[in-house]
This record gives sequence, C-alpha cells and structure tokens, in this order.
Amino acid sequence: QGRMWAYTVGFTILPHVGGFLGWFINRKEIPVWYEKLKKPSWCPSRKIFPFAWTVLYTGMGYASYLIWNDLGGCSSKAVVPLGLYGAQLALNWAWPPLFFGARNLKMALIDILCLDGLAMGTVCSWYRINTVATLLLVPYLGWLAMATCLTIRIWKDNPEQKPAKSE
Repeated sequence: QGRMWAYTVGFTILPHVGGFLGWFINRKEIPVWYEKLKKPSWCPSRKIFPFAWTVLYTGMGYASYLIWNDLGGCSSKAVVPLGLYGAQLALNWAWPPLFFGARNLKMALIDILCLDGLAMGTVCSWYRINTVATLLLVPYLGWLAMATCLTIRIWKDNPEQKPAKSE
C-alpha cells in the first residue's frame, strides 16, 4: 500500500515538473515580450494560467497513474496508452520554450497542433481502459482547444519580424 501511494504521488506530480521548468525558464519573457503581442479579446488573463495548469496537470498526472495501475505497470499493454501520453506531455512541455523562449510562433503552432493529435489519441486509447482517467483529460482537451485557437490567432496577428538587412 505504501508503495502505491508513492506511485500515485509520483505520477500526479510528474506533469508539473516540466510545466514548472517551462514557466521558470521563460518567466522573464512573459511580461516583456508576451504582453506586447497583439492578442484577441477572448485571451484569458495571465493570472488564470498558473491556476488552470495546476488543475490540468494534476488531473492528467492522476489519470496517467490510473491507466498505469489498471494495465499492471509498465506492461506491454501499457506501451501505446502511456507512450501516447508521454509523447503529448513532451510536446506540452516543449511549447513554452518554443513560444516564449525562441519566440518562434510558427514552431509553437506546429507543436500544439501535433500535441492536439497526440492528446486526442491518448484519450481514445484510454477510453476502454478507465473511464475516470479519460474524463479527467476532458478539461485538458478543452483548454488545448482554446490554447490552439489562441496560438493560431497570435501567430496570424503578429507577423514574424524580419531582421534588418545590412548593406
């Protein structure tokens, strides 16, 4: 029982690790660069993002624990469902460095579009394994839909600055 508690906590905390690192590394770019970007009127307040991601990452992490547990750990049955989850989590963690760090809106857009596909694949692969785990990802899919639309709008409304040509 004590070991299962550690697995539950570990799986639940894991998504927060990359999320925190992404925020920590890029935190100075947010007030400087992000605030100056043209954003749609429906863009959420900056204050909402930490709360939203805390809730979403906690739900995702616990859901991944449920899947891992139901499939008997890292068994051959877990390769696809947890592989899809891990791949989408990696793309989730890659988005802030692309968007804020590299300021590469096009790559951030490509990343989030791939992330959307992997997140939906994760949900589809989890559906027959554990309904609760699947439902825990529904708010994440909703947030990703909004984030994807926001990324598209920011990319379209903020054309890439071409470096000045030197004579």
